[in-house]
Amino acid sequence: MKRLITIVILILINGMAGAAPAMPQSKAVKINERVYALLGPMGQPSVHNQGYMVNSTVIIGEQGVILIDSGASDEVGKHLANAIRKLTTKPVTHVINTHHHGDHVLGNIVFGQAEIISSEICRDMVNKTGDEWVALMESLIGHKLPNTRPIPASVTFAGENSRVERTIQGVKLVFWVPKGSHTVGDMMVYMPDDKILVGGDILVNRTIPVMRDASVKNWAETLEQVQAFDASTIVPGHGPLMQLQDVSRLQRQMAAFYAGIEAGYKKGLSDSETRKTLDVREWKKLEGFDANIGSNVSRTYLEIEQSSF
Repeated sequence: MKRLITIVILILINGMAGAAPAMPQSKAVKINERVYALLGPMGQPSVHNQGYMVNSTVIIGEQGVILIDSGASDEVGKHLANAIRKLTTKPVTHVINTHHHGDHVLGNIVFGQAEIISSEICRDMVNKTGDEWVALMESLIGHKLPNTRPIPASVTFAGENSRVERTIQGVKLVFWVPKGSHTVGDMMVYMPDDKILVGGDILVNRTIPVMRDASVKNWAETLEQVQAFDASTIVPGHGPLMQLQDVSRLQRQMAAFYAGIEAGYKKGLSDSETRKTLDVREWKKLEGFDANIGSNVSRTYLEIEQSSF
């Protein structure tokens, strides 16, 4: 009998050792009576966080919930659904995607009865790159995601620099599609009655902006336009909540970064040579600096090079 108990204990221990780490809890921040930010942990998708590292916004409407950004997989989507149930018993009736990157859209599949909304370009990019994002997430978190597949939007807004106002679940929303900045299909959501702006990854806080798919010059210009909003609270794609002075700081950093690389290019320096001339002291303080600074320089240099032709 003792031997049997020992075997069972060893099996349980081995099973626990092979199990994936528990997904980190989201930090629910109440902005007002109907809007909450679910702040994910900082960092890149990994075995440690199981792909959960994005901010989502929960808007509790008259009959249902509007969720902005659904997470990196069906597992993350369910994690967010559980967090929402702690805030309200109302169902999620609408899901808004701020852009096509997998950590913001692959949880859509969990909310099968919801209407999914994005920019038109975002929808096209989900169709084009969604399977690649699933494969990337699987490699980063260390296991397969058999129940995750990309679900594109059924309602879209077209045209760069367009703003469309809609009332959904009794909540007035302004959908702003700026020029492609963080990605070609970015969309931001403004709640004028609440003075809340949800920025996706155009707005990040205490983490370095990721420019691999970016139009960096456009991004700096978009940040200038953001500052014209009457917003008392800003929900970034990653990091703590922001205010307009944080946007101003990010805009200044982005513009200086672009100008520094442009100056190096005009001097005939290569991208690696240009990197050595940049003042990156402020960037070094941010999460993800080592992982992203090289690709950020290369992407911006290539953008400047292409614009000169």
